[in-house]
Amino acid sequence: MIIEEIAAGGGWISFARYMELALYTPGLGYYSAGAEKFGVAGDFVTAPDMSPLFSRCLARQVSQALSIISGDILELGAGSGKLACDLLRELEAQNKAPEHYFILEVSGELQSRQQALIGMLPKKLAQCVSWIDKLPQHFAGLVFANEVFDALPVHVVAWRSQGIYECGVTYADGKFCWKERPLAKGELFNLASSLQVPVDYVSEIHLAACGLMRSLAALLDRGVILVLDYGFGSAEYYHPQRNRGTLMCHYRQQAHDDPFYLPGLQDITSHVNFSSIMESAGDLRLLGYTTQAQFLVNCGITEILGETAPDDAAYLPLASAAQKLLSPAEMGELFKALAMGKGISQQLLGFMSGDKSRLL
Repeated sequence: MIIEEIAAGGGWISFARYMELALYTPGLGYYSAGAEKFGVAGDFVTAPDMSPLFSRCLARQVSQALSIISGDILELGAGSGKLACDLLRELEAQNKAPEHYFILEVSGELQSRQQALIGMLPKKLAQCVSWIDKLPQHFAGLVFANEVFDALPVHVVAWRSQGIYECGVTYADGKFCWKERPLAKGELFNLASSLQVPVDYVSEIHLAACGLMRSLAALLDRGVILVLDYGFGSAEYYHPQRNRGTLMCHYRQQAHDDPFYLPGLQDITSHVNFSSIMESAGDLRLLGYTTQAQFLVNCGITEILGETAPDDAAYLPLASAAQKLLSPAEMGELFKALAMGKGISQQLLGFMSGDKSRLL
């Protein structure tokens, strides 16, 4: 199918289109086909799959935000559904379960898995969950996306001595390969021209991520948009030494940088440019930006861990998961938390200390 689209496009398609097809083509793309993706049996492990510690900490932030603004919860891309389940259980334990928990999931296959898992919740909790296939026109409450923005299609751009080029995909000699085309106008060219990078530099520009944030900002009547993902602010993202970009692929717990390997069977991601999505939020207010480690500490991960006695059999797995969530060498520093809001002036729990907004 991708080969046919390349042929129809005159022998070339943008990498963003290739990534979209490889990940989201119904029944064939990575997120739309039936292979296991999350956890030790899949291709990568997300924080919610690793430990309930992450969900319990997030529940504290969700509970505080909803107590300030009231409203519902909207989760973008719920993955295996485990985060939703754990979050709802924790909120119920705090007597803070929402009236409505909406999930926007573009993959029918993942939606089926989520429905099966959420169906195992107590009936009262399961009944508050519903799936939507497009963003609502208006929303009040908390919108959150955990490891969603990194999977949105990106354009790849090369800055050469002769000018700016878009790196697209062609098919030759029985394989997919890169092919550059000059950029001279349009939104992508304007954004690429505004960046100060050295010659012979290749990186990504996130038109889809910016578009999604603009849509979220437009629908939010009041509330919070919380993004948790791996990435940097613009200055670090386009650092001179990061001259090959951030594209990364995951297949059977192995990470590599070849997006043309087994299209449809491997995950393709790009680090998030948090500066660009913040700037795309229009008149929303920046409520906080910090590392995942600091966010989780602010939300009480050490207190939650301390509820389990060190001699309890459950303690070591929890402590090991906490180390991975917090360690700078694991997820603690690379992963960030960004909150944007409307109609809220109070400081959010997860951003009480460790502010990193100067890096945006």
